[in-house]
Amino acid sequence: MKHATPFSFFRRTTQRLLLLAVLLGLGNQAARAQQVVLQGFWWDYWNANYPNGWANYIADLAPRLKAMGIDAVWMPPSIKNSNQGNGYSPFDNYDLGDKYQKGFLNTRVGNKDELLRGVAILHANGIDVVQDIVLNHNDGAGSSTGAGGQDPAAWEDGTTSKYKNFRYVSYATAAVDETAANYLARRGRFSKNWQNFNPNPGNNSTSGDLNQILFGPDISYYNGSYGQSSNATFNPTQAADYMRTGNRNWLVWYKKQMGFDGVRVDAVKHFPAFAMEDFLYNLQSNAGWANGGATMYAVGEWVGGASQLDQWCTDVQNRAGTFDFSLRDGIYGMVSGGGNFNIGSLPGYQQGRRVVLIDGKYVHRTVPFVNNHDTFRPQVSSTGNYTGWNTGSELAPHIDPFDPRLSAAYAAMLAVDGSPQLFFEDLFNIGNTGKRYSHSPKSATDLPVRSDIENLIWCHQNLKFKQGAYKVRWQAADHLVIERSTRAIIGINDNFSTWQNSTVSCDFPAGTVLKDYSGANGTATVTVSSSQTVAINTPPCNGTAAGGRRGYSVWAPTNAAIGYSKAARTTTQEWELADDLGDKDSRSLGQGGQLPAASTAVRTAGRIYVASGKAISYVLTPTDATRSLTVSVVNSAGTVVSTLTGTGNLTGSYSVPTEGWYTLRANNSSTANPAQRCFIRATYMPPAVVTGAMTGRREAQVLATTQATLSNELSVYPNPTTADRIDLVVQASLQQNATIRLHDITGRLVHEETVRLYPGSNEVRLGVKRPLAAGMYQLSVPEFKISRKLALR
Repeated sequence: MKHATPFSFFRRTTQRLLLLAVLLGLGNQAARAQQVVLQGFWWDYWNANYPNGWANYIADLAPRLKAMGIDAVWMPPSIKNSNQGNGYSPFDNYDLGDKYQKGFLNTRVGNKDELLRGVAILHANGIDVVQDIVLNHNDGAGSSTGAGGQDPAAWEDGTTSKYKNFRYVSYATAAVDETAANYLARRGRFSKNWQNFNPNPGNNSTSGDLNQILFGPDISYYNGSYGQSSNATFNPTQAADYMRTGNRNWLVWYKKQMGFDGVRVDAVKHFPAFAMEDFLYNLQSNAGWANGGATMYAVGEWVGGASQLDQWCTDVQNRAGTFDFSLRDGIYGMVSGGGNFNIGSLPGYQQGRRVVLIDGKYVHRTVPFVNNHDTFRPQVSSTGNYTGWNTGSELAPHIDPFDPRLSAAYAAMLAVDGSPQLFFEDLFNIGNTGKRYSHSPKSATDLPVRSDIENLIWCHQNLKFKQGAYKVRWQAADHLVIERSTRAIIGINDNFSTWQNSTVSCDFPAGTVLKDYSGANGTATVTVSSSQTVAINTPPCNGTAAGGRRGYSVWAPTNAAIGYSKAARTTTQEWELADDLGDKDSRSLGQGGQLPAASTAVRTAGRIYVASGKAISYVLTPTDATRSLTVSVVNSAGTVVSTLTGTGNLTGSYSVPTEGWYTLRANNSSTANPAQRCFIRATYMPPAVVTGAMTGRREAQVLATTQATLSNELSVYPNPTTADRIDLVVQASLQQNATIRLHDITGRLVHEETVRLYPGSNEVRLGVKRPLAAGMYQLSVPEFKISRKLALR
């Protein structure tokens, strides 16, 4: 049956009427598109050519992404974790891989210099950066051994064994050793105490979505959740609303320091929406020169139904959208249904709050998707090929990228309203090449792209899908036809073997000649009739269609104006020189520290990587404008190439003669000056493609030193712990698979699992599914010939 009216069948009448009114109200003003975002990592992301340097990997991949038409890359969490894991166990907000603590410098993303360079190189390729941010929990309190992390006065939460003293390395207090005394005296910014987590006197609860202790000490954003440690040496008083204020200040600092463009926020179901709205407002409108603006890309990870997603968007005043898990349920039904799913019902799965009016512009807030790291947890061989699935850790069932209906799923996802998110393992094949961990991102042979997904991105961008109003033109069991008004008509077919042909109404003028930009229909064209109808022919999803396309067609005028590219742009980043930031340890980057009193000693802010022939524009902002300061730019040979001295803001520029690293630093110009903090902001253009190795001199030195000292180790903390959360840190000297075994006191094997390890520290949370009694157990890694005692409470 044919439908000329959009959204004729929504499951909820109120949503249907509201959304229809919004869309019809657009008139000739198309809804403003946001971003086509690639998740630039997978769950256990790693590449042996870029060990603990993922920002370098993405920087090398960036030119290929630009050529495909990717608007933005979603980067993994980049702050220091309790180990060099994938980023979701945040430890120190103000350590971006520049401090030596927890026994290492780099995060898995890299060190701070590499991270900032990666952001800038993406911008130089016209690609925005969407930063993953974790605001629900912290983890890993204590030194590298756990010393000092436990506060005996903490209220029991049943899972974290009272490890809630968070103290951090700073320029004033380096990690001289890993003792409790050293740890508890560290004075890094934003220390945290047990009262900042649930339960506490201001919020005595550990139940419900907002207070569950799921991933570590669970942050409490309520006004009364503040207090002091019972055993820390560095023990400043806290004020009401401590965690909300602290994370607000950090996020503004983070945006200025990194220069990211948007945010993906983890687990937003598990902390209050009032805190999230506060943080988004400040990132968008209260970050000074770094304001993201009201239309800044922002998406929250809420796993739930359409009405729940819509309610959260309302609660944060539409400052962010959500991943559309409701639509994803329908997409999964289509893929897994074996041809029995009614594809015509798919638009009815969408959340209602998708397009919002902001500053007179209609903005796509919802994020449709097929897979992401939360839904995709494969078991893999030693070379990374799929061997099975860890379905128990998936928040929604995975969609296999080798499934023949993947292309149809992506066609639907890219056609509907929203800012589509593509998953790395869907766009690129790393599932059966044997090179998951060893490929070159620059090589199309090493890292092959799925041509049909690439084609769909090309169609979406070049034919400008989201500039056309969204209209569902045909809904049948095996054929869904969506028009983006006068831009393109997209046909989706989930039948494995049968072509679908439907005559539909459209907004293209009579006589318009359309062709299929998917290639599935070869050179065939169709002409819009005098009554503005057109026949849409869509291939089956068995891969036999001409051009190799599967399950979709994309029809647009033969003379469509194509050509999509985002211009290269500069990056602005700001460093703060303060004693409670940075680290002066010889194993660190040696950055940070305020300008010392009665001294002209130099402090290093940071480094930037600049393209040949491009200018660095820089400004120093003091906190005491009456004192004379000096700001300098130093080249990689250690030569000062630009310098300014004076009071107040100092603004300068320098044209770079050769590509490479340039260091920003400052000092008092008189020994009569008192100590003070200051800020250095730089705007610059790196090369879009870096020549030579991506690892700089300091990085190579640190990496070589780290690898030389690696040994195989196994540690557990907290210990004692509980059976539902057994956290291990396994240090490996090589990339390899290893077996974790757990025996009870009688020697009976009660749990065994195989994990993939990478050089350095690896966080492992055992997936124990059977109930275990309290008592003593023995953990072992037979490949390493090591074992440890474990006590379960």
